Amino acid sequence: MILRGLSFSLLAPAAALVAPAPVFAVDYLTPEQVQSEMFSGAKTFEMRQVMLTVEQQRAVEERLGEPLRRTSYDLRLARSEGELLGVVVVDDVIGKFERITYAVGLGPDAVIRAIEILSYRESHGQEVRLPAWRRQFVGKRATSSLQVGEDIANISGATLSCTHVTQGVRRIASVVEELRSAGELE
Repeated sequence: MILRGLSFSLLAPAAALVAPAPVFAVDYLTPEQVQSEMFSGAKTFEMRQVMLTVEQQRAVEERLGEPLRRTSYDLRLARSEGELLGVVVVDDVIGKFERITYAVGLGPDAVIRAIEILSYRESHGQEVRLPAWRRQFVGKRATSSLQVGEDIANISGATLSCTHVTQGVRRIASVVEELRSAGELE
């Protein structure tokens, strides 16, 4: 059938080109939900913004072997009756094209207790949300290798997500370790 000189067989592909792309963004948890999940025994969560000194920034960059993206971090200090139970840091990394929002929960000794994916916006690679993959980080610290393909398993089809989340977790662990050793997590 012809419609004003164009056939339907030509209109369908043209319509597909201008149709909106499917949305893959999924928000799983809020920062408030994840902090309560990571530190269920906490009575309070103290929000604290810290700015690394030049010396702290250099120490973290030396440990990481790369420059920091920023020097200011928002910490969520989990407390129970004044005692520090740990800290939660929410951060973003780029997957392949879009941001992945994740949280790292660390004990007062700066050992990783948990990581969680809060929002995932990519069309592929959501497997980084799998509990088995995230559990690989538990018990690690800033001095641990934390390298995909070595002590952190890669997931086929999610290589960039695995790599970038791992780099982000390593960065947060290094920042928290530096703050802990400077006595700034009291």
